[in-house]
Amino acid sequence: MGKTHRRLPIVERDEWLRPVEAELNRRYRRYEEKMDEIRRASGSIVDYANGYFYYGWQRDRDLDGWWFREWLPAAQDVYLFGDFNGWQRTQLRLRRDCEGVWSIFLPDAMYAGRLVHGSLYKLRVHGADGSWRDRIPAYAARVVQDDETKNFTAQFWIPQPFDWSGDTFDIARNGSPLIYEAHVGMAQERAGVGTYAEFAEKILPVIKRDGYNTVQLMAIAEHPYYGSFGYHVSSFFAPSSRFGTPEELKALVRRAHELGLAVVMDLVQAHYVRNLNEGINALDGSDRLYSKPGDAGYQPYWDSMIFDYGKSEVQHFLLSNVKYWLDEFHFDGYRFDGVTSMIYRHRGHVDFDSRDRFFDDGVDPDALVYLTLANRLVHEFRPSALTIAEEVSGMPGMCIPIDDGGVGFDYRLGMAIPDYWIRQIEQVPDERWDIWEMWRVMTDRLPEVKTVAYAESHDQALVGDKTLAFRLMDREMYDRMDRASESVVIDRGMALHKMIRLMTISAGGQAYLNFMGNEFGHPEWIDFPREGNGWSYARARRQWSLARNGFLRYAWLGDFDRAMLRLVKRWKVLSDDYPYNLLMDERNKTMVFSRRDLLFVFNWHPAASIPDYELPVPAAGRYVPVLSTDERRFGGTERASMASVHFSRPAPGPDGTERPCIRIYNTSRTATVFRRLKR
Repeated sequence: MGKTHRRLPIVERDEWLRPVEAELNRRYRRYEEKMDEIRRASGSIVDYANGYFYYGWQRDRDLDGWWFREWLPAAQDVYLFGDFNGWQRTQLRLRRDCEGVWSIFLPDAMYAGRLVHGSLYKLRVHGADGSWRDRIPAYAARVVQDDETKNFTAQFWIPQPFDWSGDTFDIARNGSPLIYEAHVGMAQERAGVGTYAEFAEKILPVIKRDGYNTVQLMAIAEHPYYGSFGYHVSSFFAPSSRFGTPEELKALVRRAHELGLAVVMDLVQAHYVRNLNEGINALDGSDRLYSKPGDAGYQPYWDSMIFDYGKSEVQHFLLSNVKYWLDEFHFDGYRFDGVTSMIYRHRGHVDFDSRDRFFDDGVDPDALVYLTLANRLVHEFRPSALTIAEEVSGMPGMCIPIDDGGVGFDYRLGMAIPDYWIRQIEQVPDERWDIWEMWRVMTDRLPEVKTVAYAESHDQALVGDKTLAFRLMDREMYDRMDRASESVVIDRGMALHKMIRLMTISAGGQAYLNFMGNEFGHPEWIDFPREGNGWSYARARRQWSLARNGFLRYAWLGDFDRAMLRLVKRWKVLSDDYPYNLLMDERNKTMVFSRRDLLFVFNWHPAASIPDYELPVPAAGRYVPVLSTDERRFGGTERASMASVHFSRPAPGPDGTERPCIRIYNTSRTATVFRRLKR
């Protein structure tokens, strides 16, 4: 790789970055140096990220037996034990090499009948702090929990090779991502924990039918506390056993691919659980194995540990983890969790009110280098794979190609959008909604930065928070959602629920995300079983029947979501970088914009319906409505006919020049999409 001697393209294209060019060059040089080091050691970053082929259990066909290896540099002594040796803790002692890797070989001649598929095992570690603890290895590929004791134990998992034949799915064929964020365990309607098999059989067809093309799976890597939503990971190479076996997860991915659905994993590498019994924290008895020592290795806001991203062994562990899920489970990419926390020493808890915040001592350059390496690995190993950054600060270069001086993510999450909708609903009366502010929030992105727009995700559905539907309709959702009931609260809530989603998908980015069930306004919050709710699963599930019940209005919201996605896909709305603003009428709370071949008209006013409302159009011709939030099939009153044809005519614009315009019945609290007829 050539050294930086030219102006990076990221700086050439953005004059705002010229004053910090030296720092951007330093960041790029750090990345180049690390890549050179990786190439010298392994030839390529793809070959470098092979930790799961060396650590843990590895078959030696020449010696006829199994090697077990674990990196524990500060440990004083390490033993392997399990049901295969009668749980004798200090019988099988491992040997340490000069790199701090402990290993042992178990020959078939002695263990073939005892060390078998499904055997349970742990490590007995005499740590640097003098402690003796039973621990789960970092590279354990399967970890199971005892139903009675609730203890987790690693499992020797050597199944028959999974049959991936015929799996030729390529996410590149799907076009703009329409992402369905889902949690396997709570995806079923029955009270209990759902399984990979149930999700593949029952939920994947629903996602396909509804029009989404990408599934984003949460809580895949093993985590000790179910209610953490999977964000406190304990075993980074083990799919959560509470949902089934690794082979059942592979079958889920294969089934998704058969349906034409990509599967993206919610990858948690921003932190890890600080538990000693289940996780990798202080695995060798020191406070500096995978983390920096002391407070620098702790995330107080999440009560979890932070990786030391500048440590070569940690980089190797995490990069191997990135490759592992792509390789073993055929995931089609990642949503990287907590990127803001990763790249700042203050974890993002400052106001990003100046350019200096992105380039001062608060930035962790090691984390930026690591994320750049991770993106390089993903796209070298699986060129079409998708990477999405959960990054809220707006760090320059996050979604810029690596060779241009960026970090290399394909998309960022538009996290300001759901925050905006919550603030509007909770704090501002309808008649005072500022449509200019709305437009700014929806379109506040650089041309090169692709954004995943969303009105709400799982974050807005957790206990203590509310979904948009619940914020809009609250208690009336319990007894006024039948189609026979009359309620101005429900009418308003449903109208805004549809408008907010259409506004978000049509103006907010180049991809779209929805959390499962929210498309039809799933009532209530998510509350996992805990002592405070009597260990109930009543709210840790999805009530799909609400949207299938022909007597309830939830079905109308679901129908609108499907129609919206069909429209977006048919006209390739998201492949156009930006919507084009045509009109902002603050008095009547009406905005008009075009994107691709469609014209979008939003009347946010709670009461003002205006006959013969004149609005500009991109080109002369005939315009017909193709979708409206007020259609009867979506629970509206259809005050404006969907069969009407609107002929353009010239009219003077603000600057005195003529422009084509049409006249419509501009109904209150309605969004309508028009298409220009070509002939």
